[in-house]
Amino acid sequence: MRLWAVIANKQPLQAIEVNDPDPKGAEVLLEVSHCGVCHSDLHFWQGEYNLGYGKTMRVTDRGVTLPRAPGHEVVGRVVAFGPEAMGVKKGDRRIVYPWIGCGQCARCKAGDDNMCVNQASIGVVRHGGFGSHVLVPHSRYLVDPGDLDPALAATFACSGITVLSAIRKLGPMDPDSPVVLVGAGGLGHAAIAMLLALGHRKIIVVDVDESKRRAALAAGATYAIDGTTEDVTAEIVKAAGEPVLYAMDFVNNTKTAKTAFDSLGKGGRLILVGAAGGELELSLAGMIFTARSVAGTQTGNVQDLKDVVALARSAKLTPIPIERMDMDHANDALLRLKAGKVTGRLVLERPNTN
Repeated sequence: MRLWAVIANKQPLQAIEVNDPDPKGAEVLLEVSHCGVCHSDLHFWQGEYNLGYGKTMRVTDRGVTLPRAPGHEVVGRVVAFGPEAMGVKKGDRRIVYPWIGCGQCARCKAGDDNMCVNQASIGVVRHGGFGSHVLVPHSRYLVDPGDLDPALAATFACSGITVLSAIRKLGPMDPDSPVVLVGAGGLGHAAIAMLLALGHRKIIVVDVDESKRRAALAAGATYAIDGTTEDVTAEIVKAAGEPVLYAMDFVNNTKTAKTAFDSLGKGGRLILVGAAGGELELSLAGMIFTARSVAGTQTGNVQDLKDVVALARSAKLTPIPIERMDMDHANDALLRLKAGKVTGRLVLERPNTN
């Protein structure tokens, strides 16, 4: 099979050929038709994460070996499967749930593979959707998209489940209570669509890019605040009418996390989603006096993916902006994402595989 692979971090992807996988046991082999391009792919290509306080985590610390094809927002068609595979046949189109766990621990047995400490995720430890094929260890990680646009359905495997999981971590919300979204890129747009689909009516978006703010308003956001403003927190509180109870940071660096946290009122909750990195300093006594809380979130589970697909098939979930690019332009897609030139989601597609 052909892979657009990271050979060395921060170097252009290279097209390489490797032997086609021969599925064993319950494994399922899919030919990739579509693959979304995510900021996590960019971090993978760069090879490191900023942990704050001068610390860095390299992707090789997570069990990654190179060369490796990134890409974890995958839709493809089943072309082969092992003798123990169930519920699939050749030609089936499926979304691939990529956050594969060990399958044996308590978290995996509870359906939360994304929380497994021994993950072997597609596009990270396993070759991903920047290749012609992906090998999935079990059919339980495959979800039928029905008649959904496969380019859109691919994005549900990360951006869709990530925003749904983050929203659920905010807890029960009054539909008219303001929700702050920091960042209006692919995840920000997915969150706008998801919140609207769930009945929320007051969405405040913060972004440094004017075109992304305009796009957020066009997508249904109530307010769009310039992230370069001198006092962004004050602008958030002004738009909301008071300190807010709910915020999600899709950038998640030192500046954005502080801005979002400072906008919270008593009992407010901030969910950290992005991986730009840095640190957030907190007053411990202040956390008690204000009862604010901060939580991280890591993608979502298989049930979240099924729930997003059901919401989309019900026509309640408005599609986010999708720009399609040929798989052979995978390098260009990463560079555009790195430059911040993407509104919505780039999706790589392979000709003649629809």
